[in-house]
Amino acid sequence: MQDELLRLRQILDELREKCPWDKVQTWQTLRKNTVEEVFELSEALLADDALEVKKELGDLLMHLLFYTKIAEEQGLFTWKQVIEQICEKLIRRHPHIYGEAVCETQEEVRKNWEQIKLTEEGQKSVLAGVPKGLTPMVKAYRLQEKTAALGFDWQNSGEVWQKVQEESRELQEATTKTDQEEELGDLLFVLINYARHLKIDPEEALHKSNEKFIRRFNALEMLLKQDAKQFSEVSTADLEAYYQQAKKQEKIKP
Repeated sequence: MQDELLRLRQILDELREKCPWDKVQTWQTLRKNTVEEVFELSEALLADDALEVKKELGDLLMHLLFYTKIAEEQGLFTWKQVIEQICEKLIRRHPHIYGEAVCETQEEVRKNWEQIKLTEEGQKSVLAGVPKGLTPMVKAYRLQEKTAALGFDWQNSGEVWQKVQEESRELQEATTKTDQEEELGDLLFVLINYARHLKIDPEEALHKSNEKFIRRFNALEMLLKQDAKQFSEVSTADLEAYYQQAKKQEKIKP
């Protein structure tokens, strides 16, 4: 592994020296590309596509090395220091492996992890470790996950579902745009909490629903084309009928 990483680093050194694009890159210019690479990796993971995962991991590894290359040029830190720091953190936050603590379930491990983070320098709140730049759905999930590790949580999914119904009623009763926005946000937040209690990743669930809708709507478009019709020529009720037909076709396919 060391030889492969060294080869990649040597290639980056050469590109940094000779390539007009690589020469001018900074942390700031690389950031948006890195975000894109993370999303591409996420898509490959959701698709369970091993070949794409391998490719995207390589792209992401290159970015990590590039950031440290820039840091070393500026005398900020080295790749060795990056590795040493993560090794120390993993050992510190796994006292049940490297110390005397006892954790027999993954839930106990997670709770212990959050407790240890609170004792570390600079950690004023358990929520401080949730990045501001996360997508709202992922951020909501992480906020709930972190506070639940400290005991701030519903006892079971039934209690959460009661809250879902309560928030749904409040949304229906809201009359102003401001109130509707607030109540909708509350409903989405508690639905994500409900998903967490069901041990369902809401991001993945929504991804699957998006893909299902795309697949069915594409089938609807094909049905319209077969009938030589345009969207402007059919009613909303007809479109719903076409959509239901597309759903039926999907179910009977082998």
